[in-house]
Amino acid sequence: MSSAPILKTLFPDTAVVHDTGVSIGGVELRELAERFGTPLFVYDEATLRSRCREAADAFDDGVAFASKSFLCGAMARLAVEEGLCVDVATGGELDIVLRAGVPASRVIVHGNNKSADEVAHAVAAGVHRLVVDNFEEIERLRDLVSSDTPLNALVRVTPGVEAHTHEYVRTGQEDTKFGFSVATGEARRAISMLKEIPGLRLHGVHAHIGSQIFELAGFRESMEVLRAFTERDEFDELCVGGGLGVAYVEGESAPTISEWATAMRAAARESGLREGVRLLAEPGRSIVAQAGVTIYRVGVVKPVTQRTYMAVDGGMSDNPRPVLYGSGYEAFDVDSPTAPRPQRVRLVGKHCESGDVLIDDAFLPAQTRAGSLVATPVTGAYGYSMASNYNRVPRPAVVFVRDGEAREVLRRETFEDLARLEV
Repeated sequence: MSSAPILKTLFPDTAVVHDTGVSIGGVELRELAERFGTPLFVYDEATLRSRCREAADAFDDGVAFASKSFLCGAMARLAVEEGLCVDVATGGELDIVLRAGVPASRVIVHGNNKSADEVAHAVAAGVHRLVVDNFEEIERLRDLVSSDTPLNALVRVTPGVEAHTHEYVRTGQEDTKFGFSVATGEARRAISMLKEIPGLRLHGVHAHIGSQIFELAGFRESMEVLRAFTERDEFDELCVGGGLGVAYVEGESAPTISEWATAMRAAARESGLREGVRLLAEPGRSIVAQAGVTIYRVGVVKPVTQRTYMAVDGGMSDNPRPVLYGSGYEAFDVDSPTAPRPQRVRLVGKHCESGDVLIDDAFLPAQTRAGSLVATPVTGAYGYSMASNYNRVPRPAVVFVRDGEAREVLRRETFEDLARLEV
């Protein structure tokens, strides 16, 4: 981070930055804050659609949007409209995707601990793929799948690859709750068991090595492991999962979805993957992160001996990533986005936690004060989807902007909403 104006490369594709404001999708952020209130998630629909199309073009049919990164009915429909499947990991995610009108035939079901009801729902609905994760699940499928109730499946395997990322989002190493180990023989045993179930068609393997990955070497290593492991199975699909990183702050850079796919196809050829095997992936963060901006209003500015605290009307309830992973972000003043940012503050939320920090060292213009609108870019992934009601704070509204129009896709929660579960 620096005191210079924030980099344009961190904004959504349609952002226009001028001395007195920022517009996204042809709509001024200040206007959105006044109309919908703060905190507010703003998504550029053009960026979302562009990234979805890029993924659909770069990989083969069956490539899926990882909905855990950001899910609502509007987002699920958008992803499918642009040629993607939607991957879900719980019964709740499956429910909202189907309610949104997405055909089950475009839904992929994940989960390391699918309940009996979740497995039964997925089978009955006729989902595109169910990704099998454990032996208990295989036993459930024996009772549910038949020639009359068929199922298309993948098996999740752990290739033993450690991605260079935060330990909490590594998933490809041996010590993980996900999938079957290639090294111990569990994955081979699972495949043998699945092939014995009448009505179950096993298309291939799925692996996911982690999240927020900048270097492609881990993906290439995983490809070699998976190719060698499946060379005699005659599978027709191989899914390399997701996890492609994005740049959150100045100085970071990440491969594009297209560059990632090109590297994976090259790795497939070099490793000797059979011709005709569909190469799939599950991008999430790389589709939605840069498309989103969160707007806050400053409430209190409190200088202390060590630093200055600037508190906004959101916090860890709408963006827990800094607390969970030490994630970094940038900030800008909505009314002065091109101004120098000499004011160094700790940008914090309103929650009753000392750790409720959005940006440890945020740089903002000298004129940013109580009442100012401050925004954090690249907040489209794992903000709303991981949001909570800690301290009984209602979750923000979400708006999509496009061609000068704004549409609310998730309304702001109210105290009445929070009280509705009381009995």
